[in-house]
Amino acid sequence: MVVTPQLRERRDDAVLDARRSFFERGELPESGVAPLVLRSWERSRSVGLDVQDGRPVDPAGRARLSEARDRSARLLDQAGGIMEHVFEQIRSTGSMVLLADIEGMILHCLGDPDFVGRAHQVALQPGASWEESVRGTNAIGTAIVERGAVEVLGAEHYLERNGFLTCCAVPVFSASGQLAGVFDISGDSRTHQRHTLGLARLSVQLLEKRLFEAEFARDIRIAFHPRPEYVGSLQEGMIAISPEGAIIGANPFAREYLGLVPGLLETPALSTFLRTGFGQLMDRAASAAGDLLMIETRRGEPIYVQVRGQRPVRVEVPATKALDRASERPAKSTERGRNRIQLDDLATGDTRLQLALDRARRVLGKDIPLLIQGESGVGKELFASAFHHSGPRSDGPFVALNCAAIPENLIESELFGYVGGAFTGARREGAIGKLQQAHGGTLFLDEIGDMPMGMQARLLRVLQERSVTPIGSMKSIPVDISLVCATHRVLREAVKQGTFREDLYYRVNSLTVTLPPLRERTDIRPIVTRLLDAEIGDMRRGRVGIGDEVMSFFQRYNWPGNVRQLQNVIRVAVALLDDDEDEILPVHLPEELFGTDPGDDGEPRRADFVPAPAQPAGAAAVRAVAEAAGPRSLDEIELEAISTVMREVGGNISAAARRLGVSRNTLYRKLGRMN
Repeated sequence: MVVTPQLRERRDDAVLDARRSFFERGELPESGVAPLVLRSWERSRSVGLDVQDGRPVDPAGRARLSEARDRSARLLDQAGGIMEHVFEQIRSTGSMVLLADIEGMILHCLGDPDFVGRAHQVALQPGASWEESVRGTNAIGTAIVERGAVEVLGAEHYLERNGFLTCCAVPVFSASGQLAGVFDISGDSRTHQRHTLGLARLSVQLLEKRLFEAEFARDIRIAFHPRPEYVGSLQEGMIAISPEGAIIGANPFAREYLGLVPGLLETPALSTFLRTGFGQLMDRAASAAGDLLMIETRRGEPIYVQVRGQRPVRVEVPATKALDRASERPAKSTERGRNRIQLDDLATGDTRLQLALDRARRVLGKDIPLLIQGESGVGKELFASAFHHSGPRSDGPFVALNCAAIPENLIESELFGYVGGAFTGARREGAIGKLQQAHGGTLFLDEIGDMPMGMQARLLRVLQERSVTPIGSMKSIPVDISLVCATHRVLREAVKQGTFREDLYYRVNSLTVTLPPLRERTDIRPIVTRLLDAEIGDMRRGRVGIGDEVMSFFQRYNWPGNVRQLQNVIRVAVALLDDDEDEILPVHLPEELFGTDPGDDGEPRRADFVPAPAQPAGAAAVRAVAEAAGPRSLDEIELEAISTVMREVGGNISAAARRLGVSRNTLYRKLGRMN
């Protein structure tokens, strides 16, 4: 929701009054800014910062930025895809998405070009430190100090030159409860949207979940929640368990629920918190793989748990020996989930997709590299995974690397691995690269067209020699991989432009299959049905159908985000269903699907296919309130209209939302302002 001009003007006036009290009269304002902002103002003044200082601090050089990125390599690896997804949601809104390290240095950012140019004027860019003691009150630096989510709007920034910014930042914590970085969404203060901080919080929840799963990929992991429907969601608790039954990692919810203190020297046993012993829990999980188990805590509270992963075999060996042994046997698959989709499972009746499936099936097990082409979101990684699981290497690992999502200086270590001490910030025990992880299975290089030229030369050498040399090592290690690549680019054109090596092009382009965009496919209905069934299955609710109007709309919509966008739309629609609703209707669809003016972008408007309410009393009430509004504000008119409709429907939230033409979540938020 965009903040109205009237509300923004009142808020800005209140902040300016607070600034005058604090900076000119030396008094603590009683209102106008949140206590968190006021605390930060006091800290900033105590270190001697001048609010009128107009000289932005220069960003660090490339060497320091590279070192900082190396220290936060795992964070960058897991955050890249999330940042891209968030930026796609806020593109063209004059905003940017940023990731900073624990010292406030910006490591990576994505943003609209016009706003990025303005942001660079105040050094809001990679390499710049936004530590509070340097920049004064700001979302990134203040979030680090406060160890919590922070929103700093316009003139709430300590330095006057930063007053055009609105910033929402949320700290990211590791599985040990230590600060790992800060996720930030910044934009122009004139276009502040209320949901931005919520979007940042949700992004950090997903990022922390990925960090946890990456760190404990080879350990026993237990997901839990007092409510069964939350297991499998971003709100679930997650703990990692050693083979001896000790808790070696926990996400924020688990730490809070179990009362774990970050940085404990001794790892507590799982039996400290549960009445069920560790061995008994593993036995129950083995006999009901993947099922939810109800157990009791020591406090007598029932919780629902799901055991994931499996007991690892732990052998302590030097880093170099660990790298050598990776080539001796296939590694475990890095794919998440238990479903092993095969090529036949992707057949839904579309002729062009069927051609791609048939061509790919013919080269299974023949050591012929496969190149998958198609627009972003058409399902290239799913196709690659199905190809892997349909062939003789299906018991081996399927290892994916997105060449566009990893910073250029990190992709080499991700792909080839390194020995301990190979560079500043390297882990002491070294790390096994994706090429070695894929030994005995399939390596999937997504967006290979974005791979740096230097990496292309090294990859070509690996493909020719069938061996890899980790960074810092003098020894080549044999690798046996099946190669699948994907790109949305036309590699032949990239070769002509000199951005892709011609010799590598012919090495990865033995067989090319092209996946059609969703707007050109003839199998929309079965795709929708499958995605809906999968979403409902995850939420464990009853059968849900798609209204005829919605299905017709799906079949004629342009789908610029392809299958990924359709999946997100269905996920949102299911989330907006009331408990007593069993059909997705137009009112459940996200607003961004619809154009606002007749014929804009050629997209349908909601009014083009949403029928008028059977009882138009709600709309009549809104009109009546508006006509009698007089000098009242729009907010007052809106709230009075809601009150009128709520009285007419006897307080039924679902009925009132349908009458007013909004989602239940929107109506709940508006009702919250009335209390």
